[in-house]
Amino acid sequence: MTEDDLNSQPGRARATGDALREHEVRTALLDLLAEVGTVTATEAAVRLGYSSGLCSFHLRQLARHGHIEEAPHRGGRARPWRLRQRKTTEGAPAEEQFGELARGLEDESWQRWLAQRDQAPAEWRHDEAFSAVAYLTPEEMTRVADAIRRALTPYQDREQRPLARPDGARPVALITRLFPLLPHSTDGTEQP
Repeated sequence: MTEDDLNSQPGRARATGDALREHEVRTALLDLLAEVGTVTATEAAVRLGYSSGLCSFHLRQLARHGHIEEAPHRGGRARPWRLRQRKTTEGAPAEEQFGELARGLEDESWQRWLAQRDQAPAEWRHDEAFSAVAYLTPEEMTRVADAIRRALTPYQDREQRPLARPDGARPVALITRLFPLLPHSTDGTEQP
């Protein structure tokens, strides 16, 4: 088997802009990284059902092409990886492009959940999706975002420390988008 065999999947070859073709394993790894933040090859193998060697190979390919990077860690043999924010000079700033990528992966994960929810164990067949509109100042919006981050702090170490996870814990996507609602105009002009 050649690297070209590993880099392509019948019917799904697609350029990503930097010569790395779409591949089932890489797509699954990117989805997993978007969902959990950081992952080692061994953790990815357990979660995705591939071998750790295959996951390691594709993680290195994603890093080589600038999609992911090694996450900070405290020594040891484990190499955690995370999505990388790439700097770009064309089009939108890197933060906007990364945001678009993250939102796309979030949306794909949500659609996969909706399509496969009936396959989950009964106790997991619900979700806690909700939305609200609040009238906030920019400073208040920042405080709300900070409060949400603080509420999640007690659970964040579980990603890096599997032994800290209680029995029955599973990765859960937590997606919060705070943004001002813009007024609609009927004549195509922008309203303040």
